[in-house]
Amino acid sequence: MEQSHDYADLQRLMVDAHAMSEPAEAHGALVGALCAGVPYSADDWLNEVLPDGGSGGAADRALRAVYDTTWRALSAGQFEFSLLLPDDAQDLEARAESLGQWCTGFLYGLGTAGGPDPEKMPGDAGEILRDLAQITRAGVDLGDGLEGNQTALEELIEYVRMGAQLVYEELGEKRGAARPPDVALH
Repeated sequence: MEQSHDYADLQRLMVDAHAMSEPAEAHGALVGALCAGVPYSADDWLNEVLPDGGSGGAADRALRAVYDTTWRALSAGQFEFSLLLPDDAQDLEARAESLGQWCTGFLYGLGTAGGPDPEKMPGDAGEILRDLAQITRAGVDLGDGLEGNQTALEELIEYVRMGAQLVYEELGEKRGAARPPDVALH
C-alpha cells in the first residue's frame, strides 16, 4: 500500500503547527503505540504530536488521515502498511536519518503504550525490536558508494516495514479486537 501522505507537505504542516517531532518519528510512535495492545486513538496521538492536541487545523486533519491510513493498513494484516518517510528525491543521509527517527519513535510509542521490553521479548518480534534499536543509529557509509548505500537503505526500510507488521501481528493477542474509538468502519 502506497503511503497516501506526502512527507514534505506533512512536514510543513507540522512545522506550522509547532509539532513536537518530525513526521517520521511521529509515525513510528503511532505504529509502536498501535502495536502495544492498548486502545490508542487519533486524539491520543495528536495530544503527543501537537502542542494543542489538534485544533481542527490543516495539520490536525492531515495527521488524522495518517492515523486512519496507518490503522487500516496494519489491521488488514496483508503487509500493506508503509513507513512515513521522505521520498527518494531527498538525499540519502536525510532518508537514513528519518529511518532512524522512525525506529526511535516506534520504540517510544511501544514503550509508552505499555508494550513489552524489547530486551525481554522472545522470538522473532524480540529480535526485530532489538534490531530497530540498532537501526536508530542508521547512517550512510561513505565507503559503500551511493548505489550500495541506496540498496542498503531500501533493504532496511523493507525490513523495518515488515518487522513492524510482524510485531503488530505477534502482539495481536494482547491487543485483542480493540479498535480505537474514533476510527469508523467503512
